[in-house]
Amino acid sequence: MKKKSVSSIRQMKKRGERITALTAYDHPTARLLDEAGIDLILVGDSLGMVIQGRDSTLAVTMDEIIYHTRLVARAVHQALVVADMPYGSYHLSPEQAVANAIRVVKKTGCDAVKVEGGSDRVSVIRALLAAEVPVMGHIGLTPQSVKRLGGYKIQGRQLQDIERLITDAETLQEAGCFSLVLEGIPHPVGRIISRKLEIPAIGIGAGPHCDGQILVFHDMMGLNEAGTFRFVRQYAQLAELIRRSLTDYQQDIRTGRFPSLEESFPLEESIEAQLEEIYGSYLEDEQT
Repeated sequence: MKKKSVSSIRQMKKRGERITALTAYDHPTARLLDEAGIDLILVGDSLGMVIQGRDSTLAVTMDEIIYHTRLVARAVHQALVVADMPYGSYHLSPEQAVANAIRVVKKTGCDAVKVEGGSDRVSVIRALLAAEVPVMGHIGLTPQSVKRLGGYKIQGRQLQDIERLITDAETLQEAGCFSLVLEGIPHPVGRIISRKLEIPAIGIGAGPHCDGQILVFHDMMGLNEAGTFRFVRQYAQLAELIRRSLTDYQQDIRTGRFPSLEESFPLEESIEAQLEEIYGSYLEDEQT
């Protein structure tokens, strides 16, 4: 399957094809997503919560994003790989953003970066594009703004806030973003923005009318038992499966069922015969 580009992702919207997207933070997960045909893989700063066990994404560093993105990009052959720009990596100046984005692209081989924020990020986005770095925007519930927002709250409930979101979406499109993530907004707002834009709007908690959907892999596979948003549909219960498997593993060891002789390495018969002559008592079965 041909490797997807930012242009092919945009073309999917023009053809009316829904875009599938998920997060990944490691090589084996990314390989499975890529083999399944997922269109876009995001190495999100959500790794701070999902992988590191933190209560927000704010402490994730550029080095950590680079490390995880390198693992993911190495596994991918067809999906578009997008790396999150973590908190503090683009907030000081467009120059800072360009330096960090070039670093992540050169060190990981990712295809694009994602930047949170609306109209206030236009100068950053234009600088990144001038440096040949494709940009995915992200508006609505932006996790890097959790302290300003006062928590992970749904955005766009009042008319003035809805108008601001629509303006932000159109402004980011004009600035050159190849797509947007719409997170945590009422579904009519997601529908309006998706229909107004020429670029794909990929939803996460933004309703069924977006041009595609993204979820955190660990949420949709039932690995996050700390609780999820109402927009997360769990397609598997891997945490319970893993828990049962670990219990079975321990029981098999304690009862002597694992490993079996079939799961062990034999000796040549001549060598084993010599061992029996020398160490025969040690090779006898224990009496029960």
